Amino acid sequence: MITPALTTAVEAIMREASEQAILPHYQSLTTAQIDAKAPDDVVTVADRKSEELLTDRLSKLLPEAAVVGEEATFADGGVLDQLKDRLCWIVDPLDGTNNFAAGKPPFGVLVTLADKGETLGGWILDCLTGRFCHAGLGSGAWIDGERVAAKPSGETRPVAAISLIFLEESRRAQIREHIAPHYRLVDIPRCAAEQYPRLVLGTNDVSVFERTLPWDHAAGALFLNEAGGHCVRPDGSAYRVDEFERRGMIGASSAALFDDLAERLAVLGSQ
Repeated sequence: MITPALTTAVEAIMREASEQAILPHYQSLTTAQIDAKAPDDVVTVADRKSEELLTDRLSKLLPEAAVVGEEATFADGGVLDQLKDRLCWIVDPLDGTNNFAAGKPPFGVLVTLADKGETLGGWILDCLTGRFCHAGLGSGAWIDGERVAAKPSGETRPVAAISLIFLEESRRAQIREHIAPHYRLVDIPRCAAEQYPRLVLGTNDVSVFERTLPWDHAAGALFLNEAGGHCVRPDGSAYRVDEFERRGMIGASSAALFDDLAERLAVLGSQ
């Protein structure tokens, strides 16, 4: 289903959203154009305009597919139920909104196509650099038209970007004490459109995610796996977009790096 023609069409739609709905508001937002959704989570006028455009264009591209957008789901959680039994577009209209609202990179657009919970295709656009990543189930991963293979950083201590934002404080302390010493920790970009490419390009070796909502992770997880990396649940089970209540996932640039981190986390969990 993920043909070159479909990818070309999706890319054009994503670039249109970036150029018409997102970038005109970059570093020019007013206070009235930024709303709080939850503690440490905001939505802007650009998120809403982008999702409106993406929903319209993607619906016309594949009329048989529902559109599950981040902002539509925030307004009505029942939208997520469509992921369980039908073909769906999954849309993050502005990934990295906190960065965008602060007037800094990175931020991007994420689009995924899934059928009955299984991810078929994923597309990732960096709005500022124009970098375009995509992957199709069973057909590899690509950046700006060139096929890519995930590679480790090669550093003595693997480079780890571990999100602690949605962890309880006790769990954060465990990570700092028992996991951090084995890695060189780096800040997370707070943008999946940047974090997943880093795992493919040799910038980061591993990442740990606690909250794994489909619009944040479906495209990136497929992209990393199709590039030869390893992105699954800590217990080794595959990531599915219809299991949106599950938490926890590890992304790694190789299976060996995944196994090492998963083993350390498993020991931690048994304590």
